[in-house]
Amino acid sequence: MATEQHQPATGAAAKTPLLTKLIGTVESASGRMASMDYWMVLAISVVLAIFGVLMVQSSASVEAIAKGKDGFTVALSQAMFAGVGILCMLGMQFLKPTKLKALAWPAVIGALLLLFMVAFTPLGHTVLGNRNWIRIGPLGLQPSEFAKLALAVFAAFMLEKKQHMLHDIKHLVIPVVAPVGIGIVGLVVVGKDVGTALVLLMVIATAMFLGGIRMKWLAGFAAVGLVGMAIAVMGSSNRRQRVLAWLDTDCGPSDQLCYQASMGLHAFASGGWFGVGAGQSRMKWSYVPEAQNDFIFSILGEEFGLIGVLFVLAMFIVLALAMYRIAIRANDMYTKVLMGCLMAWVVGQTFVNLGTVTGVLPVIGVPLPFISSGGSAMLAIMLAMGFVLSSARAQKLAFEASAEKNLDKTKPTKQK
Repeated sequence: MATEQHQPATGAAAKTPLLTKLIGTVESASGRMASMDYWMVLAISVVLAIFGVLMVQSSASVEAIAKGKDGFTVALSQAMFAGVGILCMLGMQFLKPTKLKALAWPAVIGALLLLFMVAFTPLGHTVLGNRNWIRIGPLGLQPSEFAKLALAVFAAFMLEKKQHMLHDIKHLVIPVVAPVGIGIVGLVVVGKDVGTALVLLMVIATAMFLGGIRMKWLAGFAAVGLVGMAIAVMGSSNRRQRVLAWLDTDCGPSDQLCYQASMGLHAFASGGWFGVGAGQSRMKWSYVPEAQNDFIFSILGEEFGLIGVLFVLAMFIVLALAMYRIAIRANDMYTKVLMGCLMAWVVGQTFVNLGTVTGVLPVIGVPLPFISSGGSAMLAIMLAMGFVLSSARAQKLAFEASAEKNLDKTKPTKQK
């Protein structure tokens, strides 16, 4: 009986097994990967936070000295918040996800109250045209940063609680979108912080998608959101002029509106392959406005070059990948939605910040997670990573317990 002769695969067919294996490795949700994902989230969060402090010191010291202040003032403040954030993250990992889930209602109520105080009470404080700070004496806080985390936790909690009723659109939308989501976004927009509002809308859209909303409804909500953002942009002369400057149709008097974007892009491009060296940026000498905040990535590109930029981007990608695997490994809706919303926050905000620096997007004004100066932003993102570590550690311990149990079963029993 003749046997079939197997011909060697050629062309695309030969590449398919390798591509399939690569995708399978990336999307692997096996228990063996649980420990790796845990350590990746922990290590990358700490490394990015420390690197952020170093970048803040490099980009902010010159202007601090020019104003007669200590050159380490801003960096020491950032280091303090980073240290507190790391300690909170390390402590939160020992709390079970069910314990952290109980913070949903208190967190979102607190966020709404603080945002209301910012918008409508004398405690609200305006910085660079945005009323998004609350000040009590020497203490300052940016509630909108913590509102991102509160909204993500609340959305995950409510969608899990109502998961058997999500086929009905009203249970999917209420109360995550209305009144909570709209309330938080509305209060942020009242403070003229459109960049933060855009990130919050990403979180809401991700929660709705993971909740199973039909695409026609999601498209409808997206259209309404875009119209709302357009109205917010056109309703402010400053934001409208920024968009026109981005379109290269109106840079204002003396190219004033294009100055920040063009200087940031110049700094970013002047780094070459390997950069000019850590702390050696020339554009931070008052050439790039807000070099330690929204445009810190341009200084990073100048000092560390393309290699440094790709390294930092790789860390963000690996962090997002670990969060993705934690989500698909989870057997509960709360973890899946929470990881998705936190990914939307970190990845979406990173994309907006990088898009601003590289000229892909108009100057919107959102910080780069972990890296940009800002105590509230640093503390909020580290608390978010505390939620991620809690879920990652729970999965890691579950796999280790299961492996130990299976090992005990395979051991031969002693005969009397």
